Amino acid sequence: MSISGALSNALSGLTAASRSAEVVASNIANAATEGYATRSVSLSSRQGTTGGVRIDDIQRFVDKALLAERRLADADHEHSKALSQTFKRVAALFGSPLEDSSLVMRAAVLETSLVEAASRPESPERLAGVVFNATALVQKMNEISDGLQSIRTEADRSIADQVARLNRDLEQVQQINQRIVSFEAQGVETAPLLDERQTLINRIGQIVPVIEVPRDRGAIALFTPGGSVLLDGPAARIAFEPANQVAPHMTQSAGFLSGLTLNSVPISTDRRLGPMQGGSLGAAFQIRDEVATEAQTQLDATARDLLERFASPSLDPTLVVGQAGLFTDAGTPFDPAQEVGLSGRISLNASVDPSQGGALWRLKEGIAASASGNAGDGALLNRMLDTLATARAPSSEMFNAGSLSFSELTARVLSNVGSLRQQAEQHQSSASIRVSALQIAELENGVDTDDQLQRLMLIEQAYSANARVIQTVNDMIDSLLRI
Repeated sequence: MSISGALSNALSGLTAASRSAEVVASNIANAATEGYATRSVSLSSRQGTTGGVRIDDIQRFVDKALLAERRLADADHEHSKALSQTFKRVAALFGSPLEDSSLVMRAAVLETSLVEAASRPESPERLAGVVFNATALVQKMNEISDGLQSIRTEADRSIADQVARLNRDLEQVQQINQRIVSFEAQGVETAPLLDERQTLINRIGQIVPVIEVPRDRGAIALFTPGGSVLLDGPAARIAFEPANQVAPHMTQSAGFLSGLTLNSVPISTDRRLGPMQGGSLGAAFQIRDEVATEAQTQLDATARDLLERFASPSLDPTLVVGQAGLFTDAGTPFDPAQEVGLSGRISLNASVDPSQGGALWRLKEGIAASASGNAGDGALLNRMLDTLATARAPSSEMFNAGSLSFSELTARVLSNVGSLRQQAEQHQSSASIRVSALQIAELENGVDTDDQLQRLMLIEQAYSANARVIQTVNDMIDSLLRI
């Protein structure tokens, strides 16, 4: 080998060692950086008379199967987390059976106050206790109803925010795809762009589950497991129209709330059939259209049962059919066709409430009574107590569990809410364990700092060897020049 050949060979080795050292340093520095994948320098023998090495490429190592599984697990985790948090809020609105402010306890306290009033019907204080506790019961229903609609409103706003983020991230992935294709054609390193794209897709995968499919020259396409095309060349455009405020009667099927469109084509948001279900976006639709709505329906059915128990002329002879009893629908008689949202409108009849111009004696004489009678007559109060304790089949189609007393009905609603909360928490726990296991597996396949330091020592040795060759060549040239 000639002196110039040896020098060229050694210089190529120094260049390769220097670039390898940069890559190792980058690996160590970014060991904990999200989306970063371990790199290594790909070398090959340089052709020609001089020999040496050539840097072919910077390779990026990713376990694509593990990454795909972890993304789907992320989507499931975000979905289950959102549902679990919502069920906790719903359960908190209804309260636990032992809380004084819970729906079950408010119903129990009303029964107790009726027992006390029936034993001393001449006592204004005990009659006032019935009014107070009856008011507290309906106010609890109003409070739960308002809370459920707040949850639905927040979910609707969350959908709008997530759709905006999804569109923005998809556009960024499209732009990165274009840059990667261009860089590939120019022979420019694309590893940093691949890291950035992976981070964006991870973020998209939390909103909706995604499947990544490779395309030519380093580009990728994104699909949902349900078959929606999010990105294949151009990014899809997802649209949603948020509502300012959600009310009990507002549903997507009735046209009051928006669904999703994909490139101007409506798509289903049903949790069983929707093509974009599984992530936090699907959870928000489920919360808005199912979870809070079903809880509202049960509460409305409970309010209807309470109202109908006290609106019967057989209970209060002063009433006629169709007239409001002890409880009203916002001050008017209840119309069975208007059950939706009843729990937010139910109120105590003003005729028995002194603060609204009513009189306490009507609790024992009758809602429509015109004058007070025997102060010690507690017959109507006893019938009120009996009607709460009587097992009857609720009129609402929501309940088909046979005959229940009012306290049993409220306990059934609370049990349903608690059961759904427990199921959601169990699912979240399972999803969290799965995500953690996959993240650990990814870390194990990530940057191994010990291995990188060993590589750095070998690179240092290679660098020293090539530098020694250059020094030897330099000494040979000096010796020749001195001759």
